[in-house]
Amino acid sequence: MSQNHDICSMTATEMAAAIRAGHLSATETVSAHLARIENVNSKVNAIITLHAEQAIAAAKAADEAQAHGATLGPLHGLPVAHKDLLLTKGMRTTFGSKIYEHFVPTENSLIVERQLQAGAISLGKTNTPEFGAGSQTFNAVFGATRNPYDLSRTCGGSSGGSAVALATGMVALADGTDMFGSLRCPANYTNTVGLRPSVGRVPQIPEHNGWDSLSVSGPMARTVKDIALHLSVMAGPDARDPLSITEDGARFRAPLERSLKGVRIAFSPTMGGLPIDKQVSQAIDAQRHVFQDLGCIVEDACPDFRHAHEIAMALRAYSFELRLGPIMNQHPGVMKSTIVRDIEAGRRLSASQLAQVEKLRTALFQRVHHFMQTYEFMVFPVNQVPPFPIEQEYVTEIDGVKMESYIDWMRSLYYVTTTTHPAISVPCGFTETGLPVGVQIVGRHRCEFELLQMAYAFEQATQIGLRRPAILD
Repeated sequence: MSQNHDICSMTATEMAAAIRAGHLSATETVSAHLARIENVNSKVNAIITLHAEQAIAAAKAADEAQAHGATLGPLHGLPVAHKDLLLTKGMRTTFGSKIYEHFVPTENSLIVERQLQAGAISLGKTNTPEFGAGSQTFNAVFGATRNPYDLSRTCGGSSGGSAVALATGMVALADGTDMFGSLRCPANYTNTVGLRPSVGRVPQIPEHNGWDSLSVSGPMARTVKDIALHLSVMAGPDARDPLSITEDGARFRAPLERSLKGVRIAFSPTMGGLPIDKQVSQAIDAQRHVFQDLGCIVEDACPDFRHAHEIAMALRAYSFELRLGPIMNQHPGVMKSTIVRDIEAGRRLSASQLAQVEKLRTALFQRVHHFMQTYEFMVFPVNQVPPFPIEQEYVTEIDGVKMESYIDWMRSLYYVTTTTHPAISVPCGFTETGLPVGVQIVGRHRCEFELLQMAYAFEQATQIGLRRPAILD
């Protein structure tokens, strides 16, 4: 086994410790990952803009700083890549759209800036569907990103490039965004981990709508401990974001070990009766005993998600009109039809409709909040179906039930979005054909640390996340 393989197989936490201890240099680490990209990326199309020379130069500078006794950041020397929806100063950012095919920003998104300030080395950008719309990663600029566990299947989306880059060891950590499941879905489909933080946990700068309570940015990694490390540098207040949470992100670097004896869990492999592919529900149900073995009290229960679909569709349409409506006006006929339909739906919304939706959402939050006074965690499926064929734009039917729209098959994800509770996708099992299945664990409002503790315990008990795709053999 080559040294490059050994390095790329390490967790981010192990890698950071080895660099800090002087057992591994940032230059060696970055070089190993660039070699992995050269060997693997052409098969999966995950990293779509690569800054290899700049990354090597940054790694050498990091090694020199360490040699001279500089204070090292938590991500010192770790190779990362950024979702192509996030601004990267001096590095092309296309948003997966022909409109921005040659756009090079003059500033970084805050989440990017914080990673660089923590010592991370940026390798490039990861693929995403146009403007992050849809959970199938393809666009007219770069094409589709393939699932490394089965190249004929989708990796999900919209942070699909980030998930695949992680699953194949091309980066140590990757970032993403999540409106309707874009951090959770691709993690689920690639046997990696994706955390949707609470709204405001990771400030959104710059942002078209400072009051947006659907979209969040957050971490992706191969292990829960790596997620916690990554979140620790992303999280923390910023006065420019009116929704930012004041708590210091450093708390997420605390140990995750915890006794879970007596912790009550609401367990629902069908999320209260959604159409779920049997391969998914069976994989989740097979892990019920893990929570019980950890000492948890596991009960079949699910909160009342009444009106969640109605709420999600209205607020999504409003968000698309706010963010993308002006761009569509300037560039008619360029955006994919599904985005156009969402924008047009936003333009049809009335003030009275939005007022009613806000009332319904408040009632939904109160119901879930009350439910979670009894249960500290909820366990659901991540996606309602396993990874589907790469040629298929979206799921049209589940277990005989026809889907109404290109996102209707993602209810198990966006129902949680509407409540703003933090949620994490953790590897749970595989289908008979070897496709990954994750489990979605939902925590109490703004309780990410406790959620990470539960996810860590589940991960350590199952070890399912250790299985890597065959294309790496």
